[in-house]
Amino acid sequence: MTRTYLRRLPALLPALLLLPLAAHAQGTLADYERALSLPDRLDGLVVGVPEAPHWIEGTDRFWYRKSVEGGDAFVLVDAAAREKRPAFDHERLAASLSAAAEESYTAVTLPFRTFDYVDDGRAIEFRTRGGQWRCDLESYACERTRSGTRFDARGEDDFCGWLTRDRGGDDRPRVSPDGKLEAFIRDHNLFVRAVGSEEARQLSFEGAPGDEYVLRSIAWSPDSRKIAAYRVDPAPQRMVYYIESSPDDQLQPKLHSCPYTKPGDELDVQQPVLFDVETGEQIIVDNTLFPNAYNMTRLEWRKDGRAFTFEYNQRGHQVYRVIEVDAETGAARAIISEEPETFFDYSGKKYRYDVDDGREIIWMSERDGWNHLYLIDGETGRVKNQITKGEWVVRGVDYVDEEKRQIWFRAGGMNPDQDPYFVHAYRINFDGTGLVALTEANGNHRVTYSPDMKYYVDTWSRVDLPPISQLRRASDGEVLLELERADASALYATGWRPPEVFVAKGRDGKTDIWGIIVRPMNFDPSKKYPVIESIYAGPHGSFVPKSFSTLTSFQAQAELGFIVVQIDGMGTSNRSKAFHDVAWKNLKDAGFPDRILWHKAVAEKYPWYDITRVGIYGTSAGGQNALGALLFHGDFYDAAVSAAGCHDNRMDKIWWNEQWMGWPLGPQYAASSNVENAYRLQGDLLLVVGELDRNVDPSSTFQVVDALIKANKTFDLLFLPGRDHTSGGEYGQLKRFDFFVHHLLGVEPPAWNSGVLAAEIAS
Repeated sequence: MTRTYLRRLPALLPALLLLPLAAHAQGTLADYERALSLPDRLDGLVVGVPEAPHWIEGTDRFWYRKSVEGGDAFVLVDAAAREKRPAFDHERLAASLSAAAEESYTAVTLPFRTFDYVDDGRAIEFRTRGGQWRCDLESYACERTRSGTRFDARGEDDFCGWLTRDRGGDDRPRVSPDGKLEAFIRDHNLFVRAVGSEEARQLSFEGAPGDEYVLRSIAWSPDSRKIAAYRVDPAPQRMVYYIESSPDDQLQPKLHSCPYTKPGDELDVQQPVLFDVETGEQIIVDNTLFPNAYNMTRLEWRKDGRAFTFEYNQRGHQVYRVIEVDAETGAARAIISEEPETFFDYSGKKYRYDVDDGREIIWMSERDGWNHLYLIDGETGRVKNQITKGEWVVRGVDYVDEEKRQIWFRAGGMNPDQDPYFVHAYRINFDGTGLVALTEANGNHRVTYSPDMKYYVDTWSRVDLPPISQLRRASDGEVLLELERADASALYATGWRPPEVFVAKGRDGKTDIWGIIVRPMNFDPSKKYPVIESIYAGPHGSFVPKSFSTLTSFQAQAELGFIVVQIDGMGTSNRSKAFHDVAWKNLKDAGFPDRILWHKAVAEKYPWYDITRVGIYGTSAGGQNALGALLFHGDFYDAAVSAAGCHDNRMDKIWWNEQWMGWPLGPQYAASSNVENAYRLQGDLLLVVGELDRNVDPSSTFQVVDALIKANKTFDLLFLPGRDHTSGGEYGQLKRFDFFVHHLLGVEPPAWNSGVLAAEIAS
């Protein structure tokens, strides 16, 4: 079902209505028309929505792009003068560019999203699909400075994309800071030579195939007297194989393979080694403090050359250390050692900033049960003081001012009368005093600072509040200029309404669980509506929308006669450590006890919320969750669409799964496996999988299929030739719509292959 066809549905509606329909008030062809035409009907109706500002280097000016009726416009702001104006004459630029490019552009449909001021603002440069352009802002003459079109040039060599484990890198020698020497690898060993010379001196002699020095790891000391490098024992590389059944360029299928490391696989062993370049002395650093690495970061020298550091993430993610190695003795010490009982969230909550060449360290930790900042004594490893503290979480650090000893950071949960997931901006002193809130409005904030930190642009919104954007002064937070206040009146005129934010208590009877409720635009409170939950319970984040959006995916599903919801249950991030730890070695939990209580609380308040008919859908980790709902909570959930699921965490990528499920592999993996528990299936299931999924091994889905067949279970399978990690795009969306209409509404979806529909599709 192509987008072109979906957009023709409104015109086809009279013919569609001639087809036989079940007598039902929901799931009708009129509902399908409203659902499938929704993106086009709602697109562009909110005006005055600003994108992120682009500060112009060396000035107090910035520009941003905003939505206007029919398209977009660019605005230039002078922060010092508190003035804003069009970034250029849009009409003249459109006319000139149209003539030069032999295309048709208008003032609000210019063919670029970003540009650069050049020649002190007298011209702009930008890229379009036709190449690189330069337009003079006095004469408005435009010339193409470079031709070229964008195209998909993916070949066999880059089929694997980001999955390829980088053991290579460039092969250029690493030149010393003083420019006199260069280090390189020959026959698996480390050599040095004078720059421009062929005569080399060998520093290591034990390197061999399978135990070799790695060029990209070489780190020269600032005084050019020493080198630190990793000697690596590379692990065997697992490969995942793919059959591309229907390639575009040939009749016969293609075979692809990708390197893909899974939980439990062997990993490279990295051994740091220290060399004195002049004497040739070699020190193999004792590995007592880093015996079993999942990963060790690159080697970094202190600026004064006294030591080098690296970070050690132990297999299982329950020990994380910052290690410093003395440049004279090679002795290693742990400046910081995080050893939580569950997991250290290195992928989402690690932050380190070395102050005064590491004599102090700003460090992020959940050691008190909440994600906060600490000031560490770099000489002793002692905590000098906790910088931030309270039952709220630091969400990230934007800037550290060493001179003023201040930190600019983001946090959530500090405002007791607001959604704890809302992000706000703050400033605080290193010693924990002088906390200043830089944002206060009740909403989710995005703050962008000027390069010199004199100004910031604060843009905020909520799911029920269109964006507001202000220019503010960083020293005291004073509002200097209101930039935009988005207008959604045209959107509301269509009958669209924002989702309702709903809060209920979780499984402990105390913790607030937050979610949203999306109603159909023709909502009738006298009717009963089945409920569909969109789920993604990955522990690496939180996922319920917090900023303004039309939520067309949710809204389109709702238009067929459903209530659509999304919830962040326990086990997801951005709350307390205890809230997060529910996921530890227990991904099957997925917050379901909290989700079900939330659903019941909504049903208790609203009689139209029918929890006797509950569907659920998700992709990737959400696909695992959606199927898990029917396996572990089939007494509550009735139907699920599970796309691209990592159904057994032993089958998926190592970094994500060992982070939450732990190492070594144990019975917890089988307990959370949708394959092992497939026999428990209750309710109606649609599985979706792309044959070329390079994110999640597609065999994970096929193993579920095999287990379901062996258990004599009935289910549907949508297999997508040539597709990567996906829920199926527009075709998959329509299949999901039909699946829930059939199983939750009890209505037969349109017969897309018959009568006038088949003729229209064929044409």
